[in-house]
Order: sequence, then C-alpha cells, then structure tokens
Amino acid sequence: MTLPGTHNSMSNQDDGWLPPNQQHGLTAQLQDGVRALMLDTHYGEDGSAMLCHAECALGSQPLSEGLGELADFLDAHPREVLVVLFEDYVTPEDTVAAIELAGLADRAIPPPADGDWPTLQALIDADTRVLFTAQGGGGAAAWYAGAWDLFYDTPYSFETAADFTCDLNRGSPDNAFFLVNHWLSAPISLPEFGEEVNQQEVLLPRVEACAAQWGRPVSFVGVDFYAVGDLFSVVDRVNGVAPATTTR
Repeated sequence: MTLPGTHNSMSNQDDGWLPPNQQHGLTAQLQDGVRALMLDTHYGEDGSAMLCHAECALGSQPLSEGLGELADFLDAHPREVLVVLFEDYVTPEDTVAAIELAGLADRAIPPPADGDWPTLQALIDADTRVLFTAQGGGGAAAWYAGAWDLFYDTPYSFETAADFTCDLNRGSPDNAFFLVNHWLSAPISLPEFGEEVNQQEVLLPRVEACAAQWGRPVSFVGVDFYAVGDLFSVVDRVNGVAPATTTR
C-alpha cells in the first residue's frame, strides 16, 4: 500500500519555522492522515538532540518532545502504523536514547532478517507500529535501520513540475520500499509550489508513472505543504480505497 508522507515534517508555519515546508506541526499532520515523516536531526547549542532544518535558530524542537507527539498519537490510535525517515546529524546512540525517552522503543518495528515483512495486522497485533530509519545508516538498536538498506527513492531537487522524473536516486530497487519525492524547491519550497504540484492532475500521473517505471507500487509519497491539493485522495485512489476527488 501507499502511505502519504511529508518532507521536513517538523518544519511548519504554525510554529514559526523559517522557511517552513509544511503548514501544520506533527500532531496535526498525523491527525490529518500523514503516516510517513521525514525528520531532520541536529545538535542544539547546548548539545541536545533537536529536530531542526540546517539552522536550529530558524526553528527547532527537542527530538524527544517531537517523538512524544508520535507516541501520543499511537496511544490514541491503536490501529495506526507510522514510518520515520531521519536525515540524521545526531549519532545513532543519541537518537535511540531520544526514542526510548519518548516511550517508542517497544513499539519500534525490527526489520526482518529474512526480508519477509509482517502484515499491517501483525504489526498492529504486536503493537510494533513505527518503523525508524536513518539516512546515515542507523545502528545502536536492531530496530534502527539504515534507510537505504530498506528504501529506494527518486531525485528530490526539482525546480518545475516538468522536471519531475522517476529515476533512481538512492538505495537499490531490490529494497522493500519505494519513496517518491514530490516537491519543488527553487531554491526553497514555497506554498504556491505545493498548490501547483499537489493537485491531482500532477500528483496522480507521477505516482502512476513511477509505479509503472519500476513495476511495483509506490510505498511512500513525500510532499511539501501537504494541506493543499489532493495528497490524501490520490493516495486513496492508488490504494484502491476510493477514486481521487477534488482538492482537500
């Protein structure tokens, strides 16, 4: 199945991040239906692990606090499963410590050694409902995996919708999950770019084209400014839940 995701998920207008990539914070995103989160981690001035994008002075949140929002959501929604992809500039040890502090270590999904992934229902039954991965390779816990051992993705630096491709960027197409990066940055992301490329007539053909090019369904669709356009209805469409409809 395909999960709706957000790029630089922590960076949002509501909390005053500059420049933002999303309208709303993590809890609102999860409540709205986002299930895959791309989170950047850095060290703050005091050496603590933070969520921030390049410069923590432009917006930040303690990593354990942000992860606590995920824990609260999972507590309130016992049938939901989440995926986290860290762009990690924090050590695996400190990241795992923050995950443990947030109470999520027992809910972390350990990647199966044999590649035979459990069903969603099996994950729900076991209450292992969040997959943690890291671009830097993970480690420090068996459930903190290297992202590019599990995923492969498309490029992510596009200035216009005409530039979108489904070419291989990172990882191997033999990996379990396929991430489509779907946003514009010229040089930064702007709300009007989301208004343009999150529309059904742009997003749906790209997701379908990427699935066709690689001969497999798209696992995650990552966007900026998720609250405009048709992300959720397009994901419903490709999952066979409902036809794509008008702008959400």
